[in-house]
Amino acid sequence: MSNTTRPLLFTPLQIRNITFKNRIVVSPMCQYSATDGFANDWHFVHLGSRAVGGAGLVFTEATAVNPEGRISPHDLGLWKDAHIEPLKKITSFIEQQGSVPGIQLAHAGRKASVTEPWNGDRFMTVEEGGWKTVAPSPVAFSEEKDTPLELTAEEIEQIVLDFKSAAGRALQAGFKVIEIHGAHGYLINEFTSPLSNKRTDNYGGSFDNRIRFLLEVIEAIRSEWPGELPLLLRISASDWAEDGWNVADSQRLAEIVKDKGVDLIDCSSGGVVSYAKIPAKPNYQVPFAAAVRKAGILTGAVGIIVTAEQAEAILTNEEADLIFMARELLRDPYFPLRAARELGYDVAWPVQYERAKRPVKPRP
Repeated sequence: MSNTTRPLLFTPLQIRNITFKNRIVVSPMCQYSATDGFANDWHFVHLGSRAVGGAGLVFTEATAVNPEGRISPHDLGLWKDAHIEPLKKITSFIEQQGSVPGIQLAHAGRKASVTEPWNGDRFMTVEEGGWKTVAPSPVAFSEEKDTPLELTAEEIEQIVLDFKSAAGRALQAGFKVIEIHGAHGYLINEFTSPLSNKRTDNYGGSFDNRIRFLLEVIEAIRSEWPGELPLLLRISASDWAEDGWNVADSQRLAEIVKDKGVDLIDCSSGGVVSYAKIPAKPNYQVPFAAAVRKAGILTGAVGIIVTAEQAEAILTNEEADLIFMARELLRDPYFPLRAARELGYDVAWPVQYERAKRPVKPRP
């Protein structure tokens, strides 16, 4: 195995004062395994093993900024100080492995209060332990979901403050990167998309009004989050539906947020309406990352990226700067170590695993 040519996948990237040892990111993936928002042993092992596996940046799942912002009753949360200590154990271990700990802050909006996927992913009533959902407008995601309450201006202001408070707790917990979840039909995305935002006040109607809530969240988080630490934003670059948010909107948004303190846009898509037709296949979202990157901001590519060669090609073609991986890292937490071998590049393994790096020699 040679070290003469370093693949782009294993080329470090510096954003502000943080350097990622490679371009492989553990994408936020809900585990639905918390109680009252608290991280536990499952989260420690799940996230810690991906750091041991060599990823440059390891994200928690979508972490709710208030209880009503959880997707399910079993999501992680960061709405109270007591949540900090269990997360500190996780961030410390991730850093010990040479990876960077990141947290995705989120509010699920009208897609909240559902059961775990393995329990049907169905809406939960208050009587079942769920809660009344909120959104920009009283429009249900689907016939199976609850019709949300329309947020008042005062309630919007409070949620912005909840994001700010969560950012301060994230810093105390040892995270070095925050990603704002503005995708997949959750609250921020519900504001930005004209398909879910039917408001007639300062938070609805025009493009500038629909992105107002997001910009307020960015400003609030940046007021708590140190200038030397990166702030990322995940967006749904397309609603995959007529008259919805599109790539041109995403590029326009990128031009604005890059001057507001956002360092990279993680380009996903869909999720805001139940009837979207999404042509999921390998690399199907990569063109979004490439298009948004033309606005002069770093981007992340995500979505059915499963091989080292595929990831390397995206970087070589200058379509993205980071590779966010989800299901493949569930299948193989040690994908980065395997990818380096497949690309002919030698990377350090945890010393505890060194004996497995080379073929075993017989004992004398």
